[in-house]
Amino acid sequence: MVRRNDGRRAALVDAAIEVLAREGARGLTFRAVDTEAAVPTGTASNYFGNRDDLLTQAGARVYERLIPDESVIERQRTAERDKASYVELMREVVGRVSGFRTGYLALLELRLEATRRPGLRAVLTERVRADLDANLAYHEASGLPGDAKAVKLLYLALNWLILEQLTLPDVLSEAERDELVVTAVERFITD
Repeated sequence: MVRRNDGRRAALVDAAIEVLAREGARGLTFRAVDTEAAVPTGTASNYFGNRDDLLTQAGARVYERLIPDESVIERQRTAERDKASYVELMREVVGRVSGFRTGYLALLELRLEATRRPGLRAVLTERVRADLDANLAYHEASGLPGDAKAVKLLYLALNWLILEQLTLPDVLSEAERDELVVTAVERFITD
């Protein structure tokens, strides 16, 4: 029987994210999640039907936690519609995603696991496509310069920049990373 305490479920999924980031997908067990969440052994197995369910919910939870707060959204809504504002938006995105290091690393683990689990691949494909579509829709509605292809190029380039920053942080300095964000916007976004 699967339990329905939403607060406990969220804590268990957050614990799963931490385990994924630290131990990888092979280290994600119900026992490891119970230990990370500091709950009695067997708790996670009462909340998730199987490991695939836990993996899928961990992926969804990372995306929930990456949604910007309302003050950021409002600031973006009222900003100028020029390249300088676009640069600030991209800096904010890179900072927000990089700031949730364990979430991003957990997503990388989930992506690797999805190469072996068709069900997880389907869920992640749907989620990532929805995220990209949301970025495209925001861009179109915002009136920012550039077209859909530029948004996709920025999406891909900045994801790799974040990956580099979180996995090999000494490859590029903070100043180099910031300069690359500015350059990406300047080169991909045409008026």
